[in-house]
Amino acid sequence: MTITSELILFFILAAVAVGAAVGMLFSRNAVHSALFLVLNFAVVSVFFLMLAAPFIAMVQVTVYAGAIMVLFLFVIMLLGAELLRQGGTALPWQTGLAGLLAVGFIAALAYVVFLRAGPLTPIPPVDVNYGDPVAIGTRLFQDYLLPFELTSFLLLVAMIGAVVLTRDRQGRPVVSRTTQPGQPAAPAGAPAAAPAPEPVREPTP
Repeated sequence: MTITSELILFFILAAVAVGAAVGMLFSRNAVHSALFLVLNFAVVSVFFLMLAAPFIAMVQVTVYAGAIMVLFLFVIMLLGAELLRQGGTALPWQTGLAGLLAVGFIAALAYVVFLRAGPLTPIPPVDVNYGDPVAIGTRLFQDYLLPFELTSFLLLVAMIGAVVLTRDRQGRPVVSRTTQPGQPAAPAGAPAAAPAPEPVREPTP
């Protein structure tokens, strides 16, 4: 295998991508985890550029690292990043299941890479217009128009569902409530508690 500058760049970016993924998983702060995920998305977009797919690279940056991560950060800051990591876990069995699935995935990946993979062959050169926005748009709206419209319909249903979940049975918006540590959350549909009255200050002579 010939060592080229592109191969060296690939290994450096691969190390950054894996490090960002590990940092996202083991970070104790939810905002830091989201920022590690943004870094991972950015590195993946560079991989697409190296594969001569500029349109997918720009979609990776604008849609995933841009719009979706802004939504993630908005939800994290709305709920409170300190509330996302608490002492216990609601599902104590999920740690063992996650470890078992991770071991199975690594074993399957090692089997495919080391036992099933054949000799490495160079990738043939592609056309100059391969993967450009014009070719992708033409192919998308000619050959894959029905799946594209079905996807937009699913997104519309998800948006309507999000609006419905934020309203009660009378159609009024649900008032967000914050609970103190150790205090049980108010049941769904219960009226919001009245704010505590402010203490009256005596006028100074």
